[in-house]
Amino acid sequence: MAQADFNAVGRRKKAIARVRLIPGSGNIVINKREIDNYFGLETLKMTVRQPLVLTKTTGFDVVVNVNGGGLTGQSGAIRHGISRA
Repeated sequence: MAQADFNAVGRRKKAIARVRLIPGSGNIVINKREIDNYFGLETLKMTVRQPLVLTKTTGFDVVVNVNGGGLTGQSGAIRHGISRA
């Protein structure tokens, strides 16, 4: 039996993020780019990882489609989506 993936939508200001948690090795992919290539600032990367660190969640890849807003709003929307998923 295959493990299920989790889907959720996160919003902040004008940014909307569609988030999928898929069983995997912990990679975070945003708009088909690795998190390090998408966000330059460490604070934005930390914002995205907050729900995973807080709940001690491991073993999931995070795949995100996000649009609208600026980078700060997008990171907040991704955080919201991960929290809901």
